[in-house]
Amino acid sequence: MSQPASGVDSADQWIDALHLASPSLPIGGFAYSQGLEQAQASGWVADRNSAEVWIRDALLLVLAQQELPAWLACFRATRRSDWATVIELAYEWTALRETAELRLESRQMAYSMVRLFEQWVVPKRMPPTGVMQRIATNHTVAHATLCGLRFHDETIALSAFIWAWLENQVLSAVKIVPLGQLDGQVLMHSLKPAVRQAIETAKTTDLSAAGSAPVGLAMISSQHETQYTRLFRS
Repeated sequence: MSQPASGVDSADQWIDALHLASPSLPIGGFAYSQGLEQAQASGWVADRNSAEVWIRDALLLVLAQQELPAWLACFRATRRSDWATVIELAYEWTALRETAELRLESRQMAYSMVRLFEQWVVPKRMPPTGVMQRIATNHTVAHATLCGLRFHDETIALSAFIWAWLENQVLSAVKIVPLGQLDGQVLMHSLKPAVRQAIETAKTTDLSAAGSAPVGLAMISSQHETQYTRLFRS
């Protein structure tokens, strides 16, 4: 595998990955539950065990099957400066968002992610303006593009993407089920094997076969649009 253009070693990449996975990254992930809030209101998620089932299923049946193969394809396209593929992925994966809420969430987080590029990417490696405008519509693609410009180890970078999602889901469950902080930590530990499984699934899923049919998630997300009281925007 080629060395990173920035010359960073593995330790530096792990530090960057921890930075990208941090809840303090200003992209607004804390504002979204991705349907978990409505799942709790509907009685689907009522305790730690049901929260674990919901989060694991979302990771292994939705992200691993659809989002993560696209992330990898975008990361690899960015590494070879294949901007046409990056743009195509941004169009296609935006169209695959199941509901208006999930599409708006992805767009808003992508817009915030793109604003961070100048902090992470040296000017001579910055993508063309047209590419930047397009990736600002999809968070998965924006994150993968930034990582493709910054990392050479795709597993480290993909782990950061998954862990940021997972931690946000657990923190959402802690707030709205509600769960205690220790329960949240138990969840994080119990879901670690699923992170590794999701990475392996993504790496062995060809992009042409990537896809999911999360009917329950789509129903819950649609209902959340009219939920009377709520803490989260999705």
